[in-house]
Amino acid sequence: MAKVYSFWADGLEEIEALTPVDVLRRAGNDVTTVSIMGRKTIHGSHGIDVVADCLFEEADFRDGSLFILPGGGQGTQYLAGCAPLRELLKESCAAGKHVAAICAAPSVLGSLGLVKGRKAVVYPGMESTLTGAEVLDVPTVTDGPVTTGHGPGASMDFALELVRVLNGEAAAKKLKEQMVFQHETVV
Repeated sequence: MAKVYSFWADGLEEIEALTPVDVLRRAGNDVTTVSIMGRKTIHGSHGIDVVADCLFEEADFRDGSLFILPGGGQGTQYLAGCAPLRELLKESCAAGKHVAAICAAPSVLGSLGLVKGRKAVVYPGMESTLTGAEVLDVPTVTDGPVTTGHGPGASMDFALELVRVLNGEAAAKKLKEQMVFQHETVV
């Protein structure tokens, strides 16, 4: 299937980093997690350490179809500050490859002009970071080669949308059924 890269930094939201990796792999995609921190162990925002598959400088991203940025305040700051990652995102989007970001991370795409003229979502209160976008209040949205997600609670919707984008509607529907994914919450 598709080759996917997810970029990790200290302070990431663990659920936003791991859910897309899990769901995309279930759909048969080849997902590589990439640390931009110069070490494989990443310290999550809720005290959970996760280990990336490789370091940014070790990877060759030419085979990538999708590039994902998980959110988290501090993690997003690190992602935004990584010049080689910013260049990769701009070049990939310009080449028609897909980029995705959730929670605070769509602000990185906004700073690069990648959401201008597109529908997008971001963590509440950060709408001004989506320069030129039509900002929506939905869990996730795809507009052209860009998918954005609202926040931690939208992680599963975001991941399933990425499956739909890469593998088609039928694959996303089948995965929802296999995982018993339901939107209704009974309290």
